[in-house]
Amino acid sequence: MSPDAFERLEQALRSGGPEAGFEFLLRKFQEEKNYPRIFEARLMKKRRELGLPLIQVDSLEDLPADTRRAYEQAYLDAAREVGGLFLADGEIQRAWPYFRAIGETAPVAAAIEQLTPDQGTEPLLEIAFHERVHPRKGFELLLANHGICRAISYFEGYPVREGREQSRSLLVRTLHTELVESLKRTIVQREGPAPDTSSVSDLIAGRDWLFEDNCYYTDTSHVVSVLRFSIDSEDPQTLALAAEIADYGRRLAPMFHYKSDPPFENIYEDHAIYLRALLGQDVDMAIAHFRRKLAASDPAEVGAGPAQALVGLLARLKRYPEAIEVSLEHLRDADPSQLACPSALQLCQLAGDFTRLRKLAQERGDLLSFTAATLQE
Repeated sequence: MSPDAFERLEQALRSGGPEAGFEFLLRKFQEEKNYPRIFEARLMKKRRELGLPLIQVDSLEDLPADTRRAYEQAYLDAAREVGGLFLADGEIQRAWPYFRAIGETAPVAAAIEQLTPDQGTEPLLEIAFHERVHPRKGFELLLANHGICRAISYFEGYPVREGREQSRSLLVRTLHTELVESLKRTIVQREGPAPDTSSVSDLIAGRDWLFEDNCYYTDTSHVVSVLRFSIDSEDPQTLALAAEIADYGRRLAPMFHYKSDPPFENIYEDHAIYLRALLGQDVDMAIAHFRRKLAASDPAEVGAGPAQALVGLLARLKRYPEAIEVSLEHLRDADPSQLACPSALQLCQLAGDFTRLRKLAQERGDLLSFTAATLQE
């Protein structure tokens, strides 16, 4: 700070009093883009108005209630002002501490939404994804900058429900696009012009040579992970793309057919059947397929996965009576909070079968669910 600034400040204080002095400070800090000092100046000004020491030596808890509320409001206003100034300059990383301190994420989320992939720096990914300011956009930036492998790891720990479905769809679309482009490049090398299709199933149809000599066209571990995520999607387009990816996996050499947890031991075949059933294709065949898997499984060895997968499939297909029967037979003693599918009580609610809900609630000594059933019945 130049000596001249101190002289001008003293002149402002002498001629216009404290208000003029603070106005000088705020104007100078604004010109210098020294926004943190604006924050401090605003609070100092408020402390003077409240009759408090200008250099803070007390604790807010020690202040009278009215004084504390007034000071806290000044803190909120100053944080919004300074955070907004940083955002106006494109400084999201520097704006975030101010908005985080007052529990306001919307302005930062709006700024993150406008970012282009080349702006997805690590600090911004941390704010968007791990600090839950805008997980969906953070995932989009991560995928664009770091690829599918890291995106898969992040998706495993997706922090909130909001944005998860869109991020899952983006992950499936990205892998599908990568697979289509890789297949087309190989086909062009052998056949000439690229086929006019973006369907994986069409590209591999009648081209057994694509899979000779253990050839593959995208990282097979990525295929397995994306298929595992895809069956929870509610979006038909995402399910259809994932089913095409599963069809591709079916054609891979045996060395790439990894074993997975029941009932998806045959990772590509089982996911293809499940996904197509969710799309309304070969539904009865799929249900019979997973019923056979459940019947052949030993819960003591493989756990409740086969039962949960079948209940989940039946529930998604709105075949609630069948889902209830499977749940009562195989998941009766399971902790509902640990299930990856609707519980028997939830299935009764979905089915509108309040008579059965009432009976089950009474059997389980569940007064609250009994009340719900009785009121709805």
